[in-house]
Amino acid sequence: MENEKLLSAAARVFFMNKVRGALPIDKSKIHRILIRATNWVGDAVMSMPAFEAVRENFPKSHIAVLARPWVAPLYESHPAVNEVIPTRGVWILEDFSEFLRVIRLVRSLRFEMAVLFQNAIEAALIARLAGIKIRIGYNTDGRGFLLSHSVVRGKEVLKLHQVEYYLTVLRALGWDAPTKDPGLRASPESVTRARSLLSSRGIQDQDLVVGLSPGAAYGPAKRWPVERFAAIGNRAIRDWGAKVVVIGTEKEKALGETLISATAPGAVNFCGMTGLGDALALIKRCRLFVSNDSGLMHVAAALKVPTVAIFGSTDSVAQAPRQECEGC
Repeated sequence: MENEKLLSAAARVFFMNKVRGALPIDKSKIHRILIRATNWVGDAVMSMPAFEAVRENFPKSHIAVLARPWVAPLYESHPAVNEVIPTRGVWILEDFSEFLRVIRLVRSLRFEMAVLFQNAIEAALIARLAGIKIRIGYNTDGRGFLLSHSVVRGKEVLKLHQVEYYLTVLRALGWDAPTKDPGLRASPESVTRARSLLSSRGIQDQDLVVGLSPGAAYGPAKRWPVERFAAIGNRAIRDWGAKVVVIGTEKEKALGETLISATAPGAVNFCGMTGLGDALALIKRCRLFVSNDSGLMHVAAALKVPTVAIFGSTDSVAQAPRQECEGC
């Protein structure tokens, strides 16, 4: 029922959206597609249904994803991806040599179409200078003139959940883009490494594991107080006999240590100890994941792990995790 309501809202937006400069796209002539991934983990997760819809509309095409290194692992084990092209994603004035390198590389791969889920002008400029004929995306950041199919981003689309926001780009072109929840999987290699890491800290396969993620971008406005995470960890250890793992980035390592110091024995700080790929496997191992509004919150939901999401300054309507968890 909830998905039906979302689809109905998205359908209303579809009929309001216009595509400027749009010429018909002959799908049979599209053999190589470049998708510019979004720059942040949460946005990348929420764009997954749109990414999968591209594959469903072009089932035989080669799909490459241009992504920053910290989101690239989300695509490396995805069955719809043929190739991942890592890029530092810097703007032209920050690192002109990297900017030119990416353009030359993309040009050499001879894509017929680019779908730009990243909203910046940089993505459209790279696609244009790389000679990609069909360039699709929202007309944000003053980049509409660089796109062959410029989707007008009206006010209505900004009221949708981010999953629908990305799907609307494709719907504006008349393509099938059904509403569904994001889904992720951890690679077998990451699962093996995560099991070894847990075992090194005395956490075995039969243990009940609770994950805590006290970090979030943009500082305290999005962070629940550490002592409240500690209270959850202490209860999980005391009442459930759980093992508690704290997961986050290298920048959140000190925050993780603060949380561990306030938690009973049985808690381990893994902040900064894994890349995103192995973090997926650690989170998948959790029976419960408690997180601020962050990229890892969306990862947990997409992995179908029961997730408690805590929101502060951000819009929970547009950014809430989309999840039908296993075993809830």
